[in-house]
Amino acid sequence: MRMVLQNISWPIVLILVAFLGFAPLVPEPHIWEKLKLFLAGDLRAPIDIFDFVMHGAPFLLAVAKLAELWTRPTK
Repeated sequence: MRMVLQNISWPIVLILVAFLGFAPLVPEPHIWEKLKLFLAGDLRAPIDIFDFVMHGAPFLLAVAKLAELWTRPTK
């Protein structure tokens, strides 16, 4: 898994976060809308769960890449 994360470049991760993670921006980003549903306990519809996973995946990738970077052994 470490090798896979090392092979994904930061610009690609940031583009995914910007365009998939925050899309669409108007009237509000889907991830924000789905987070509000999740925190309110109203995230029940399959399409909402799918949206939450799809728009949240780039953020999880960025967190995993940061964790890999921080735990990388120094030479």
